[in-house]
Amino acid sequence: MKKLILASTSPRRKEILSKTGLVFEVVTSDYEEDMTLDMPPESLAEFLSAGKAMAVASKNPGAVVIAADTFVVHGHHRLGKPHTKERAKEMLQMLSGKAHYIVTGVTIVDTDTGQTRSFHEKTQVHVAELSEELIDQYVRTGEPLDKAGAYALQELGALLIEKTEGDFFNAMGLPLRRLVHELKAFEVEVF
Repeated sequence: MKKLILASTSPRRKEILSKTGLVFEVVTSDYEEDMTLDMPPESLAEFLSAGKAMAVASKNPGAVVIAADTFVVHGHHRLGKPHTKERAKEMLQMLSGKAHYIVTGVTIVDTDTGQTRSFHEKTQVHVAELSEELIDQYVRTGEPLDKAGAYALQELGALLIEKTEGDFFNAMGLPLRRLVHELKAFEVEVF
């Protein structure tokens, strides 16, 4: 079997892919994301994941490369990582008491054959009504600063969520069931 590469620095994606038992290595992509591109969210997620995958694929012959890009979509807003406490508070206030969805674009590339497959998955998330005090307390933990949409569904941020609909792993950054299905076309099998 060819070398399998996860083109991501995300510890969550590494954790999710590890659940399959597949042997893989992590290689950081130097691709610069541009969240301002005028595309539908699903197309943008696939486009950004393809950029990451191709950047790693070009330097790694004899490999199957997997890359992903995840962000939160609320109305006409695409919410990536807030990076600052102020922006995290703004995002959480925007999401409070409302539903939004998380979209993850995934691209798989076989560096030898050039075979490429991009797809996306969406998971709907319903956020509870959040008081200013709760938002402040959560932001003080530091957790939301490097999380798309300013919350981590699988960590303390779970306390802010009423329910989810769709693939939970997708909401964490990698739609595992769909990925394993798509990998079969690249002769990468879990079972």
